[in-house]
Amino acid sequence: MLMNITNHTEDDVFSCYSPSVVGYRYFAVVWGCAVTITGTVGNLMTILAFALDARLRTRFNVLIVNLAAADLLYCTILQPISVDSYLHLRWRSGQLWCSIFGLLLFLSNSVSIITLCLVAVGSFAPLWSVYVFVPQVCTCSFDRIRGRPYTTILLFFYFFIGLGCVGVFYLLIYRRVRIASQALLRYRLSRRSSRKKPASPAQGTDDSGVDSGMVNTCSCEMSSQADLTQHTEVITSERSSQSTQGPVSIKSTPDVAPTPPSSTPAGPSSHSAASSGDDGEFKRVTRMCFTVFLCFVFCFVPFLLLNIADKKNRAPQVLHMFSANLTWLNSCINPILYAVMNRQFRQAYHVLLTRAAAPFTSLWTRLGNN
Repeated sequence: MLMNITNHTEDDVFSCYSPSVVGYRYFAVVWGCAVTITGTVGNLMTILAFALDARLRTRFNVLIVNLAAADLLYCTILQPISVDSYLHLRWRSGQLWCSIFGLLLFLSNSVSIITLCLVAVGSFAPLWSVYVFVPQVCTCSFDRIRGRPYTTILLFFYFFIGLGCVGVFYLLIYRRVRIASQALLRYRLSRRSSRKKPASPAQGTDDSGVDSGMVNTCSCEMSSQADLTQHTEVITSERSSQSTQGPVSIKSTPDVAPTPPSSTPAGPSSHSAASSGDDGEFKRVTRMCFTVFLCFVFCFVPFLLLNIADKKNRAPQVLHMFSANLTWLNSCINPILYAVMNRQFRQAYHVLLTRAAAPFTSLWTRLGNN
């Protein structure tokens, strides 16, 4: 009888069963399986693309690979355990693994780059005694009441202050990019106006007595334009005389307007094109980083706000579960954003998928020939 009571007590401690979440758990299981598959494949492809494609081995992409490694750890190890807990509405691995899971969960969610891993370990390790099974989210996490003062300060520091700083940095980056774009636009407009503006003979030399070269260029353009106008007038007069004389057989040379010689050297135009390309690439990278940041905010802020506001665990259990399930999305969405918003990552993913599908394609071809 004592053994039965003990087992029943243990089952109650590690159980998250509630009639209100019996139907919701299937949505959570499907959601978790999709996150596991998408996150594992996507983050693994990101790491392989960085290793195999020399164009992607930049200092900025090192941060992306470190983030992909942390997300890969979560998707391959932690996410399947969460899916199992939701499927059975019970933690089935005991208290020791529950504490280890809680520690790894918050390490993977708080570490953006691996070099900060030790800092994260030092911050979350003191919570070892309060990592327990939490029925509200049907997984192992920190106790909402026993760890309240420390966890509130820690979450506020890591996420709200951290996200606020990242937001300020992106705002400063956006301002710098906007200023640089406006300066580049003014530079291009000034160059165009300087090429179109005619110069008088008195402006042949500057104050230092050095020939500017603009007189010859502009006079050449004006003489070419005059020749073009005269040629056009001759053609018009010939056509008008032909129209008055009636139909005649036309075997004349086709009317091809001569192209005026270009006075713009190839160097400045190519330099402007290169500057425009660099500016566009920098904008795309900044836009991609800002989108990753916004997705992180979207995934974690509901969970954080609910845990800080609901001190007595009075909110519906389904709401707690959904806010926790929303954080799963952060570990699998980044590779999708890289593929959509970064051309080099998209090309590298395509090469990897083509290589992976090559054996199956050749096997299918052989079967089709036989």
